[in-house]
Amino acid sequence: MILEKHQAKKGIITDAVKSVASIEQVDPEKLAISIAEGKAIILKHKNMFVGIGENLTVKVNTNIGTSPDVCDINFELEKLKTACRLKSDTVMDLSTGGDLDSIRQTIVNASSIPVGSVPIYQAMIQTIEKYGTIEKLKEDEIFKVIEKHARDGISFVTVHCGVTLSSLELLRKKSRKTGIVSRGGAFIASWMISTGKENPLYANFDRLIEIARKYDLVLSLGDGLRPGCLADASDSLQMAELLTLGDLTQRAWEADVQVIIEGPGHIPLHQVVPNVHLAKTICHGAPLYLLGPLVTDVAAGYDHITSAIGGAIAAWAGADFLCYVTPSEHLALPTINDVEDGVVASKIAAHAADIARSHPKARTWDDEISVARYKRDWKRQEQLVINPERFKKIRQSQKVYSEDVCNMCGKYCAMKIMDDIIKKSGL
Repeated sequence: MILEKHQAKKGIITDAVKSVASIEQVDPEKLAISIAEGKAIILKHKNMFVGIGENLTVKVNTNIGTSPDVCDINFELEKLKTACRLKSDTVMDLSTGGDLDSIRQTIVNASSIPVGSVPIYQAMIQTIEKYGTIEKLKEDEIFKVIEKHARDGISFVTVHCGVTLSSLELLRKKSRKTGIVSRGGAFIASWMISTGKENPLYANFDRLIEIARKYDLVLSLGDGLRPGCLADASDSLQMAELLTLGDLTQRAWEADVQVIIEGPGHIPLHQVVPNVHLAKTICHGAPLYLLGPLVTDVAAGYDHITSAIGGAIAAWAGADFLCYVTPSEHLALPTINDVEDGVVASKIAAHAADIARSHPKARTWDDEISVARYKRDWKRQEQLVINPERFKKIRQSQKVYSEDVCNMCGKYCAMKIMDDIIKKSGL
């Protein structure tokens, strides 16, 4: 197994680095330096590679997966197809219902993009189903499940290493409006409270590193204590976890293990930029992966928009990886349409940030579609937009005065008027 970070530290430009550099239009040697320093990572899946981090375009992740109440693998595969069609960069299997091994293997085999997972879900759920209680979970089982996921072809795993006994003491002392909203964080915290033991992912972090080294598995250090509402944003619990993740990042890097840092969550608009800068500083520039962030708590049903607002600002400030949020967030398991809306909203946020960050690929895309729009070249516009199917559906939904225009302005289209007069006048 090629350890990308180890090879980069030796100055070796691997095929994965060459591939990502070509796609991203960046210098492969500079990319290798970023990987060596831990500021960029490469996810691998079959014969394709995705780069995340310094000087690279902002990436988007799509969450799919069953629940105990809705367990239909074909439904999840349709979501996967939707995510891939809309060019999501990665997908995560967050399944909690049904045959979790079979579901994960089916998704990995069907996916054309890297797949992530949260192994603690399976470890805890299997224990509950077998013994009826979380506290019966054996620490070894957590690591066995993590290695099983890696063997199955999972590219990155969320591991909630920052939920520690000391942080739970803070939770007891501090009143939070929404407590722990991370499912993985809640699982681990419940086990720790029931047993009185330290978080195995923290206490046995070296064992986690061994598995990651064996499979070149990227560790996504999860935010198990992330704020679940604006009132809890930037509090001592969030910061305590972040400090722990900063220390663990360096330990992973010493073993040439690639790391992503996960971040909040719900953050007021004015706190987004400071939160990104703080996370980047404390975690030594490691790629930052954010859920949203959501900038208000009142938009249930529209949280794909709420998160796109926060995501665009966060990515402009330096976040590298955005986890989509759908209109169903806080309400239900996402539908196919929800997945589409969530992916598109996050991709808009990511692309807007890429333009602001002056990535060489970003602005070219906008300039190309601007030329097509001025020419009223509808076919070319359809090819260039983020969601061609949506473009075509809306375009064909109403009659138009002429194929040369849309029916917003019809024959009074400003660009057509100016184009015609310029041609007549010979300007």
